[in-house]
Amino acid sequence: MTQTSENVTWLTQEAYNQLKAELEYLSGPARTEIAEKIAAAREEGDLRENGGYHAAKEEQGKQELRVRQLTQLLENAKVGEAPATEGVAAPGMVITIAFDGDEDDTMTFLLASREYASADIETYSPQSPLGSGVNGKKIGEDAQYELPNGKLASVKVLAAKPYSG
Repeated sequence: MTQTSENVTWLTQEAYNQLKAELEYLSGPARTEIAEKIAAAREEGDLRENGGYHAAKEEQGKQELRVRQLTQLLENAKVGEAPATEGVAAPGMVITIAFDGDEDDTMTFLLASREYASADIETYSPQSPLGSGVNGKKIGEDAQYELPNGKLASVKVLAAKPYSG
């Protein structure tokens, strides 16, 4: 999954199907299950001191937030391969960078939405400090991004290749 500047999210067919199935589950059976939990907790009595009721309501809120996130994501989704230009850091690309110009101190990561994160490769969002710093940079260009302590860090883009999964 990758995001472009037009707010389109590119998904593989597999990723789209997986997110669609999650949305269908959360919108159907999961809603029914949480409604039943809330009803059962409500029957226990005083709602002010009913931990089960409050836990179920919190779970319901998180579930509804995820439904809204998935709905928005899938509304803006296009299924297929993102238009990628090798050699330019962009969402959907595997980026290799060197820290402070030291080509021995490198890191390789996938520039993509957290929805697409996997255990195979570290993933940085295009909205993260590092992700936004390298996004749009060509091989050989330097990029700066802000560290959590407020200082600026420099990296050099060494490679940018389309992610093949």
